[in-house]
Amino acid sequence: MAEPQIQEGTVTTSGQTLFYREAIPPQAPSTPRPPILLLHGIRFSSQTWLELGTLHKLAAAGHRAVAIDLPGLGRSKDAVAPCPLGEPAPASFIQEVLDSLNLAPAVIISPSLSGMFSLPLLHNNQQSFAAYVPVAPICTDKFSAQDYGRIQVRTLIVYGDKDEQLGEVSLQNLKNLTNHQVFCMKGAGHACYLDDPDTWHRGLLEFLSSLK
Repeated sequence: MAEPQIQEGTVTTSGQTLFYREAIPPQAPSTPRPPILLLHGIRFSSQTWLELGTLHKLAAAGHRAVAIDLPGLGRSKDAVAPCPLGEPAPASFIQEVLDSLNLAPAVIISPSLSGMFSLPLLHNNQQSFAAYVPVAPICTDKFSAQDYGRIQVRTLIVYGDKDEQLGEVSLQNLKNLTNHQVFCMKGAGHACYLDDPDTWHRGLLEFLSSLK
C-alpha cells in the first residue's frame, strides 16, 4: 500500500502568509471524500498533526488533508493575527485559506485556540463546511443559543472528560447546534487527541465515514 505524500507550502490570507502541510491520498477513493482543514491550539502547530499521524490517517482514508500553522505560531510565527487573542476573528480569514487552497466545502477540525477562527466562519458561511469537528474550542460563549440553532452543519463535538474548564463550557454552548453528536473521550484532558490518539483517530474516522 502506497504511503500518503506530505507536501509543504504557504498560503496568503488577509495579507498574512501562513505555512501549511498537506497530505495527499495515495490513490483516488472510489467515492469522493471531503477535504479536511486541521487547525490547532496555542501550544501546537501543523507539526502536531504530522507527528500524531492524523494527516497520514486522513489521507489513507481518502481525504485531502491540510494542516495550517495559525498566525504567530509554528512556522507562521511572523504572521499577525487579525484580532486580539481570544476574540472572534473575521470570518474572511479562514474563508480565504479555504478558497486559496480550493478546499471548500471542507471538514474543519478546530481545537482550543482555533475556535476564534473557525466559529466566526461557521456562523457567517456554513456553506464552506462539509462538517465541523470542534475539540473544546474557545469563543463558544461569543454566540447565542439562537445563533447556534440556525446552523445545519453536521458536527462532532469532541472533548476529554478530564478537561474541566473548556471541555464543559464548549460542550454546553455547542450542544445548541441542531445537527450534532458528542464524542467524549474518557480519561483525556484538554488536548484529548494527544492523550489517546487511537481513540481520537477511531472516533474521527468513524464520523467522517458517516458523511454523505
